Amino acid sequence: MANRLASETSPYLRQHADNPVDWYPWGDDAFAAARRRDRPLLISVGYSSCHWCHVMAHESFEDADTAALMNELFVNVKVDREERPDVDAVYMDALQAIAGRGGWPMTVFAMPDGRPFFAGTYFPKQDSGGSLTFTDLCRAIDDLWTNQRDDLEGQAAEVTSAISRVPATAGTAGTANLPSIEVADAAVANLLEQFDPQWGGFGAAPKFPQAMGLELLLRAYLRTGDQRILDAVTTTLDAMASGGMYDQLAGGFARYSVDRQWLIPHFEKMLYDQALLARVYLHAWQVTGHQRYLQVLTETVDYVHSVLVRPGGGVASAEDADSEGVEGRFYVWSLEEFTAALATGGLSPTDIEAARRWWGVTDDGNFEGSNILTHRRDSDVAPPANIDHARTVLCDARNQRVRPGVDDKVLTEWNGLWLSTLSEAAGATGNRQWAAAAVTCGQFLVDSLRRDDGRWLRSWQGDGGDPAAGTARHLAFAADYAAVVDAFVRLAELTGDGIWVDHARTTADDMLVLFADRDHGGLFTTGSDAPSLITRPKDVTDAASPSANGLAAVALARLGAISGVARYTDAAAGICRLVGEVAGDQPTAFTHGLGAVELLDAGMVEVVVSGDRADLVDVVRSMFSTAGGFGVGHPVGHPVVGGSSRRRCRSRLRMSWQRVRHSGHRRRHADLPA
Repeated sequence: MANRLASETSPYLRQHADNPVDWYPWGDDAFAAARRRDRPLLISVGYSSCHWCHVMAHESFEDADTAALMNELFVNVKVDREERPDVDAVYMDALQAIAGRGGWPMTVFAMPDGRPFFAGTYFPKQDSGGSLTFTDLCRAIDDLWTNQRDDLEGQAAEVTSAISRVPATAGTAGTANLPSIEVADAAVANLLEQFDPQWGGFGAAPKFPQAMGLELLLRAYLRTGDQRILDAVTTTLDAMASGGMYDQLAGGFARYSVDRQWLIPHFEKMLYDQALLARVYLHAWQVTGHQRYLQVLTETVDYVHSVLVRPGGGVASAEDADSEGVEGRFYVWSLEEFTAALATGGLSPTDIEAARRWWGVTDDGNFEGSNILTHRRDSDVAPPANIDHARTVLCDARNQRVRPGVDDKVLTEWNGLWLSTLSEAAGATGNRQWAAAAVTCGQFLVDSLRRDDGRWLRSWQGDGGDPAAGTARHLAFAADYAAVVDAFVRLAELTGDGIWVDHARTTADDMLVLFADRDHGGLFTTGSDAPSLITRPKDVTDAASPSANGLAAVALARLGAISGVARYTDAAAGICRLVGEVAGDQPTAFTHGLGAVELLDAGMVEVVVSGDRADLVDVVRSMFSTAGGFGVGHPVGHPVVGGSSRRRCRSRLRMSWQRVRHSGHRRRHADLPA
């Protein structure tokens, strides 16, 4: 029989609906049951495309004996970290305080009121060389609960106190100094110290893309002209696009590489990675003119549109790592499979051998006896004469396999990130199909994820192919609001339609009311109208995606410029004060928010194109800025209908190719929204 998760909108929760575990979704019912039964909570946090989440589920949660033990000893709660980043953030802080590291699946034991006293990640079912098994852990926790509960109570109080402390970056609202461009320069220097000159990227394995750090470096190169900085970017982008982390046949990036060479990924593909990395490759193409970066951008957009876009225009969260229960099975090739597919597609033995050498396919393979297709761009191996045909043939053969599942929930934050990238890419390339898709996505967000009272929601999940039959749930978080503000500003720049500025302003105004930390500055993760957790989290540092505060700072700075409304610029400056000098010592933690520091320090340039000169608009759009470095020039200037009033805005182009410093940029325009 299905458990309580069967009616949830999260595909991850529904993956566990047939478990023999008596799962609860996060909520008051679980806490009430724990109090009534006088049992601790076992909180399991993961996401649908996570390989090790699947492993632990298959080993333990689908096993009747293990489930019976869990049901006897605990009240069991399943959480989708993507749908509830607030819950994930609280318990991830606890995990790092207890174990000194984080990761998923996350396994947390907590008091009936939610205060954690022990946390870990994956626990195996069977003993694998002295490691603690999951069932042994459950019995040990029960023994402590029965015989040493006072100790657990003390541990819970200590952990909760530790994760509730105000971050060192917080300061006192209004008293910290606004960081200057020198902080960004210090962050650049720190990143360059971590740079791997042979394989690109930063630090040792496992390697994550760090798209926001690459954006920081690109902006620094435009400011300084330092070739070392550009070399770090291009080396990294080339290495990532050449390895197994990038799908050599159909585009799209896996989440990270387990090795230094970007060869072997964890194969799940996340929407936020596609959004952030496509943006970096767009900007690298604009800066260098190298067509290979435009190719990666195009292939990544094609991947998202062919696999992740849902009916109605929303974009799904992720594609799984596993198919048929095996990680990476969809993507890997034996030499025999590779050769047979190309032969069936009509390639000659000579062309097949050239393709084999080009993609590095061998009899032994490079991943558990199979081959992940790669190609080093500095290799002297010549491409097959008909490489495009070879790719098509291999894609057709691969598409006959069982494809990994798609987590089809639509997240407001991640769609905002994607919409920002797509809008900017459409303007820079002049691609009308991308522009139309951007408008469709923006309208989907407004129609499906915003309530009638204006409150944004976090997650939408459809019912079959009918976009009108979907359900939106969970109050949106600060990152959702910030991503939407940025996306709508960029969509306004793309289309010239002032309604998107109106949507951005309404969302920003609500964000500054719902999430403001009036004591220490910046934004809380959760809104003032949200149910309380054991502590109110505050997302200040970047992780795989930009922090909520970094996103908001950039979005508000750009909104202030395009609207001429000073309070948005002032709010961006207030958020930047959270970072202070700490960012120079922790460059990967604040790289996106440092973009706002650069914008506010250098000011923004405005280019006005008078008359019907689309050619001049396209010239500016095609270039990445040296003045602040965020985006190319986009117009807001065609006859539009915004709200109930028709108005003609001047063609106002953010960020010219000239580096001009303005003092203030407070000029109001009577023909723009007040």
